[in-house]
Amino acid sequence: MTELRNVEADLSRFRLRVLVLAVVMLIAFGLVAARLVYLQVLRHEDLGEQAESNRTAIVPIVPNRGQILDRNGVVLATNYSAYTLEITPSKVANIEETIDELATIVDIQHRDRRRFKKLRDEFRSFESLPIRTRLTDEEVARFSAQRYRFPGVEIKARLFRNYPFGELASHVIGYIGRINQAEKARIEESDDAANYRGTDYIGKLGVEQSYEAQLHGTTGVEVMETSAGGRAVRRLASTPATPGDTVVLTIDIQLQKLVEDLFGDRRGALVALDPKTGEVLAFVSKPTFDPNLFVDGIDSENWQALNESIDKPLLNRALRGTYPPGSTYKPFMALAALETGKRSPGTIINDAGSWTFGNHVFRSHGDHGLGPVDMHRSIVLSSNVYYYSLANELGVDAMHDFMKPLGFGQITGIDIQGEVRGVLPSTEWKRNAYKRPEQKKWYAGETISLGIGQGYNTFTMLQLAQATSILASGGVRHTPRLVMATQDTVTGERTLKPDADPQNLGFKPENVAIVRKALAAVTQEGTSARVFAGAPYLSGGKTGTAQAVTIKQNEKYNAKKMEERQRDHALYMAFAPVENPTIAVAAIVENAGFGAAHAAPIVRRVFDYWLLGLTPSPEDMAAVRLGQASAPIGKPVTREERAAAATPPASAASAARAASAAGAAASAPPPARP
Repeated sequence: MTELRNVEADLSRFRLRVLVLAVVMLIAFGLVAARLVYLQVLRHEDLGEQAESNRTAIVPIVPNRGQILDRNGVVLATNYSAYTLEITPSKVANIEETIDELATIVDIQHRDRRRFKKLRDEFRSFESLPIRTRLTDEEVARFSAQRYRFPGVEIKARLFRNYPFGELASHVIGYIGRINQAEKARIEESDDAANYRGTDYIGKLGVEQSYEAQLHGTTGVEVMETSAGGRAVRRLASTPATPGDTVVLTIDIQLQKLVEDLFGDRRGALVALDPKTGEVLAFVSKPTFDPNLFVDGIDSENWQALNESIDKPLLNRALRGTYPPGSTYKPFMALAALETGKRSPGTIINDAGSWTFGNHVFRSHGDHGLGPVDMHRSIVLSSNVYYYSLANELGVDAMHDFMKPLGFGQITGIDIQGEVRGVLPSTEWKRNAYKRPEQKKWYAGETISLGIGQGYNTFTMLQLAQATSILASGGVRHTPRLVMATQDTVTGERTLKPDADPQNLGFKPENVAIVRKALAAVTQEGTSARVFAGAPYLSGGKTGTAQAVTIKQNEKYNAKKMEERQRDHALYMAFAPVENPTIAVAAIVENAGFGAAHAAPIVRRVFDYWLLGLTPSPEDMAAVRLGQASAPIGKPVTREERAAAATPPASAASAARAASAAGAAASAPPPARP
C-alpha cells in the first residue's frame, strides 16, 4: 500500500526547524559578539592590566635608612648589609623539623627559635620571617649547597641598623624594630602606605621614631617579567629607591659621653641647652640601654633584664622623669616676687630657722637660722624661711600663672615624642585631679612648701633646663630641639631646621639682673663656691636637694638611717658665662643627697668642657662619681685628646658587626636643703 505524504506539512516543519536553528545560532553568535564587545571594549583596560600583572611582578626596593650624626659629624646610627636565613611558614610542612634540620647546617641558638616563635605569633603565615640573621659567608655557602632540601626557606640580603657607640645617647637616638601589627595597620591607613611596601623595620623611640619620615627614604620598584611558574625572566623597568635623609643632631657626642661617664652607675638626668637658640647640647638619662639589642628583635632574657630592672633603664628620665625642683625653684620665686611687685630686693625677712603657719612649723635646713636676709642673701644662702613667707604672700594661683610661661608643668615642644607634663599646682588643677570633695579643696598650708620647690611641684629636667635658659637669656623662651638639620643623601643639600619663633616673656631687665647677680654669687660665696673655685669664667647657679619620700613632721632627715632609694635627690641648675651665657644646664642625681656635693660637680665639668675645651682627668672622674670632688682634681684633658679616645666600644658584638659590614658591602613635706 502506497503511503501518501503531506509534502507541504513536511516542508513547513522543516522550515520551522531551520528557523528555530537559525534563531538559536543568531542568539549564540550574538552572545559571543556581546561577550567579545564586553571583554575587548568595556573591560579592555582592566583585563589588559590583569594580563600584564600575570606576566610581570612588581618588586619593591627598600631604601637605605638615613644616618644620624652629632653636631660635629660623628656617626651615631648607620647601616650595614648582611645575609639573613628566612622561613615562610605557609610554604613549610613541618616548621619544627625544618628548623632542626637547618640547625645542622647553620648555627641556630635557642634564642633564635624563641624570637622566630614570637614573630610567628605577630605576623601572617605567608610573610617571610628570619630564623637567623647576619650569616657568615661559610654558612651561606653551606646552605646554598643544600637549598633544594628546604622549600620555603631562603637567604636574603638585608640592611641592618648599627649604633656604633652602643648605650651612649640611646634615649636620644632611639632604635628601630620590626613593624608590629598595630604599626602595620596604622601605615596601611596612612597616605604613605605604598612607601612602606617591603619595609620590615620602623623607628621605635627617640629621633629614630620622631624623624621616621625623613630617615626612611622613598621605596623604589623593579618590574620583572615572569614565566608561567612565577620565575623571574628579565627586568623590564626599574625605579631606584631614594635613600633616607641624614639627620644631624644638635648634641655634642663628646659632651654627652663626658656626662654619662661622670654619672657612672648613678641614676639621674642632665639637660644642657644653648640659651640663644634652644639647641640641646646634651640630653642624658642614666642608666641607658644598648639599642643594638632591639634591631633583630630583643630576646626574652635581655628584655626581662631591661623591663624588670629596678633602675628602669628604659625610662628617659630627662624627658619623662618628674621630680620636685627643691631649692633650684627659689630664683624663679624671687623673680616672681619682683615682677608681681610683692617684694623689693631690699625687703628683709628674719630667718630664725623655722616658719609657723597655723599650728604647723615649717623648718629650715639644719634648723639653724640665717638671721635677717634680703633677696640676694636668700638665694646665696638658700633661705627656706624667706620663700615660705613669699609663697604665702603670692598664693598658689599667682605662682602658677607666673611659672607657666617659664615652662614648668608644660610640654616644652621638644622634637621627640613621649614628653610628660609634670605638675604645676593650682586650685583648678587640684579640683580636676581629685575625686572626693575634701580632696578638691586647696588648703592654705599646702601653698607654703611650694615656695621651696616641694609639695605638689614635680617637673622634668628638660623643663628646669628651659626655665634656666630663659633666665640666662633675659626672658626669651626658645623651643628646645634635638635636630639641627637634615641632609639629602643624594644631592648633599642640607636643610637647617628653623628655630621656632622665640618668645620674649617681657621680664624687666633690672629684675632679671638682680636674680642673675645672686646666682653668680652662689658660685663665689654661696652653696656651690667650693665646686667652682678656680674657674676662669663666672657662672650662675643654684643647688637644690629634693625629697624622694615624705618625712614625718617631727622627724629629722638622716640619710644614714634610710634606704638608698629613699634618700634625697641632688639637683643643680646653672648657666655660663654670666655676662653672655652660651650654655644652660639642669641636672639631678637621684637619691644622692646634697646638690652641691653630687650634681654641681658634674655641671662644673660640663662648663669646663664647653667653655674651655677641657675634660676631667681619670682621678677627677672617679672622685666625681663618688661624690668626693668639688673643684677639679688632676690635670684636665683637652677636648682634642678626649676626641681621639672617644671611639665606639670594641665589644665582641660590635666587632662582629664590623666584620659583617666589611664582608657584605654596603601634704607639708620636710624642708628642702640647699
